[in-house]
Amino acid sequence: MLQSLAGSSCVRLVEQHRSAWCFALLVLGYLLYLVFGAVVFSSVELPYEDLLRQELGKLKQRFLEEHACLSEQQLEQFLMRVLEASNYGVSVLSNASGNWNWDFTSSLFFASTVLSTTGYGHTVPLSDGGKAFCIIYSVIGIPFTLLFLTAVVQRIIVHVTRRPVLYFHIRWGFSKQVVAIIHAMILGFIAVSCFFLIPAAIFSVLEDDWNFLESFYFCFISLSTIGLGDYVPGEGYNQKFRELYKIGITCYLLLGLIAMLVVLETFCELHELKKFRKLFYVKKDKEEDQVHIMEHDQLSFSSISDQAASMKDDQKANEPFVNSQSPTSNDSSLNN
Repeated sequence: MLQSLAGSSCVRLVEQHRSAWCFALLVLGYLLYLVFGAVVFSSVELPYEDLLRQELGKLKQRFLEEHACLSEQQLEQFLMRVLEASNYGVSVLSNASGNWNWDFTSSLFFASTVLSTTGYGHTVPLSDGGKAFCIIYSVIGIPFTLLFLTAVVQRIIVHVTRRPVLYFHIRWGFSKQVVAIIHAMILGFIAVSCFFLIPAAIFSVLEDDWNFLESFYFCFISLSTIGLGDYVPGEGYNQKFRELYKIGITCYLLLGLIAMLVVLETFCELHELKKFRKLFYVKKDKEEDQVHIMEHDQLSFSSISDQAASMKDDQKANEPFVNSQSPTSNDSSLNN
């Protein structure tokens, strides 16, 4: 008997605080996912980093042995300056000296990566004025970009998602939820094909050092606005039609970002995902909502009645040929 009462009370407690328990599980799951990613990345990448460090150490030692007139300190100073310049997108290699990072097309590409919050990091402002302008430009431009993308996605999703789903639901009598799921899957497949698979194949042809996996990796990192910057197109020294290529990449990033937002919005409108998201939201107390509504209605009703009474008094005062005496005075006059 006691066990059944304790079990029922526990179930009741869990049901009352279901949203809090789900949110706690969500936080725990997210932290575990972070730890899982750290463990996998560390176990996969750490051996390659160790091999690269050993290789660089051997090359440095061999270079110093072959050039006895050069000290290790001088070599490290030179390499430090080269790495610092490389972080700003400037290379000392002779085959890369012809590519400018701040011509118009490169600056246009940089502006698009800043406003879309991709930020490859391959090119950064050198001067203090450029850094200050980048801050002001981003503060104004990023909300402007979000407003622009929201307006574009809202208009596109009406014609691409909502009307087709309603058409098949009303015209053919299919279930709206089933049609929405099938439509979302088809739209996702089209977006992956047009903005990941096909561009990856094109980049693997146009970029000499990229294979298909690296090209697909660049497309995903770019359109997800992660922007690691380890792969940036159009930076090769023998790149043909570099200016036109940069403009095409800028258009691809903008259109691809819009397509990804349309697909995400389509999936977010699915009934199943809405129900799943509500598990982690704070539920409003219906009794409090009803009390607020009643108070609001009473206040609005009383204010309306007061206004109506005052309007009637004003009308009576302004009407001609109306005796302004009180009823008591009228009665006394009649008695006399």
